[in-house]
Formats: sequence, C-alpha cells, structure tokens
Amino acid sequence: MPLLEGLVRLVGWVIPLVVLAIIILPQAIRILREYERGVIFRLGKLLGAKGPGLIFLIPIVDRMVRMDLRVVTISVEKQEVMTRDNVPVTVDAVVYFRVVDPQAAVVKVENFLKATSLMSQTTLRSVLGQAPLDDLLSQRESINLKLQEIIDRQTEPWGVKVTAVEVKDVALPDTMKRAMAKQAE
Repeated sequence: MPLLEGLVRLVGWVIPLVVLAIIILPQAIRILREYERGVIFRLGKLLGAKGPGLIFLIPIVDRMVRMDLRVVTISVEKQEVMTRDNVPVTVDAVVYFRVVDPQAAVVKVENFLKATSLMSQTTLRSVLGQAPLDDLLSQRESINLKLQEIIDRQTEPWGVKVTAVEVKDVALPDTMKRAMAKQAE
C-alpha cells in the first residue's frame, strides 16, 4: 500500500506539472523567420531586438513585437500639386522602404508605416511644388532621387531606410493638354 500511495502522490504532482507546461510553453516560445526580428519588452522596459530563430520569453512578464525587415511598398495616392510655374498637375508615386533598426521602428514612432506614408505625401507635394513643369516631365529621375534623399533623411531616426521613390504619373489638366497639342502642330 505505501508504494501505491507514493505512486498516486507522484502522479498527483506530475499531471499538474505536465498540464502547466502545456499551457506555458506555447506562450514562452516564439519562432522568428529569417526576415523577422522580435523587439522584446520586459515589464515595459526595452530589452532589445532578437532573432531570427527560436526565442524564449517569460510568460506574462515579456512582450514581443514582431518586425518584418523585408522591403515594403507604399503607393502614394494621387495628389493635386501646383508646380513652381503655377500649372496644376495630378501626381502619384510609389515609395520602397524597409526597417533597418527594429528597436527604433517600435520605440521612436507609434506606427512607422503610417508615418512613412504621410511623410512621403507631404514631401512629394513640397518637392514637386518647387519644380517647374518641364523638370517634372523631363527630369523625373533626378526628382525621384531628391524625393528619396529627403524622405530617407526624415525617416532615418525611426529605423526606416527608403530605398527608392518613383513618381509614377504626372497628369496634366485637359486644357493644358489641348494647348500643348495645338502648339505642337
């Protein structure tokens, strides 16, 4: 009988431990892919970025924010811009960027995607508003580079690297198109 009681007592401890392990382990283990990093906070304090691979967290105490390091593409919606020579044009652009510092992207800005998108919109309006129409149509590459440099400089503190900016389309008003067609004849 004492052997049976000892066995029951042992099983009484083992089963709850196994159940507890089954509950806690999924919360404690994270797997990060090659293109991901996990920014770890312990009780609200930044511990740093970890990954890729297997990450162990202390349940309830640690919190992880998963960051994707791949290139993100944002389409800047069509905007009405007045050029330096007072010609209204409608432009849209594409911005390519990626997170290079996951800690800064989490800690220094609330939402780096939205912030980068809004920064791109305002910079696009500002830069294109300073250029004459001829430059918008003929020197698009240099304008793209200028946009990239300015947006990258502004997003650098957030851990974001702008790799390219492309002005996709510069649409002239119909009256301007007709006037240019008449002049070409």
